[in-house]
Amino acid sequence: MTQDQSLREHVIYLLDGGGAHLDFDAAVGGLPAALRGVRPSGLPHTPWDLLEHMRIAQWDILEFMRKPKHISPQWPAGYWPATQAPPEDGAWDKSVKAFRADLASIRRIAKNPKVNLHARIPHGDGQTVLRELLLVADHNSYHLGQLVLVRRLLGAWK
Repeated sequence: MTQDQSLREHVIYLLDGGGAHLDFDAAVGGLPAALRGVRPSGLPHTPWDLLEHMRIAQWDILEFMRKPKHISPQWPAGYWPATQAPPEDGAWDKSVKAFRADLASIRRIAKNPKVNLHARIPHGDGQTVLRELLLVADHNSYHLGQLVLVRRLLGAWK
């Protein structure tokens, strides 16, 4: 195995919630619909806030890597949902599905030996593909930890 292959496997391991990190499906799975828009006392976010924020941020990073003309949402409002609860039936599942699809695209970038992980992204200001992949893993890990805390306080965590 080459060093490049090894690095790619380590990045994918992080993206998938390996090691001390949490798996996305474990964090979002089984949360009762009635609790998805509930904000525990003393905390700033609901499960819906966190799911949508993770989805939007991950999508933004993916699009930045793929599309030179991508325009990121306005910070911070564009990275958080407009409502603290899913606005309609099916919104939670739609967001989960979109998150998984974008993560699968990110994993494909990480796996692709034709993608130079160390190359600067031409339309960026110093970012490399590797840096963006690690950013996704780090950002997701951080907010999945928050989601578990919210679920614990709502009594919805094993």
